[in-house]
Amino acid sequence: MTLYLNFRTGGVAGGIVTPYLLEGDGTVNPPAVRALNSVEAAHRVAGKNVLFGVHGFNVNYREGALAFGLLDAHLSLTDSDVFIGVLWPGDWWIPAINYPFEGSDAMECGRLLATFCSQHLMQAQSVSFVSHSLGARLVLEALVHLDRRARMVCLMAGAIDRDCLVAEYAKATSMADQIFVLASHNDSVLRVAFPIGDAISDVFDRSYGFLEKALGYDGPPSPADPPVVGPWQIPDADNYGHGSYLPPTDAARWVRVADFVGRAFRGQPQPSPGPF
Repeated sequence: MTLYLNFRTGGVAGGIVTPYLLEGDGTVNPPAVRALNSVEAAHRVAGKNVLFGVHGFNVNYREGALAFGLLDAHLSLTDSDVFIGVLWPGDWWIPAINYPFEGSDAMECGRLLATFCSQHLMQAQSVSFVSHSLGARLVLEALVHLDRRARMVCLMAGAIDRDCLVAEYAKATSMADQIFVLASHNDSVLRVAFPIGDAISDVFDRSYGFLEKALGYDGPPSPADPPVVGPWQIPDADNYGHGSYLPPTDAARWVRVADFVGRAFRGQPQPSPGPF
């Protein structure tokens, strides 16, 4: 059974609610899950190394539950660990049209995630995060407000400015023991769509960079200082697109990513010279 932290009011789009834990099978349609009460929730995480998974933009409730149910099963975590898939409303009825405005929702959910950790994960052994796409902003915002250090953070295909770890979210960087980045020059979404959406966001919030490249396209500026761990650039020959990181599509690629995340979470060495 997979655990989910639900921020959603509906299956598609909708508002943000104070998050609560669900448990069940997200690989069936509709997901067969139930809400946990506070005692059950505390029992699930007490003494555990918690790994939060955060999806990105344009993922509805069903898609997020399926992706994290499959990922959780593949990770095969030990009894000392627990995976929690974060389901947040970064989607809309018309795909992509709302992207420039979803950053604020990601940040609000990040702050709520930090509050959840402070209130309900006090007995957890450690907390770690893995994110895809716009989920990077949610995770980094959570780190800024977290009252404990994160053991491991992995930002995959980050739809956020590539200098975020030393600029906008420098404080978040200081709150993690290790930060892994996965980036690909074959990610056409980040190469083409991200600079456009980012520029539109800049019209409403000038705190972000203008027409910056994405973290998940070029990686952070080099050289990167600890806790950022390299290398991060996926070889071009591996042909990783924006949808290659999470299940259920592109199994040959997402399994390699899941194995990378599992090693990072367990503190095991990664292959050299590349991420995989």
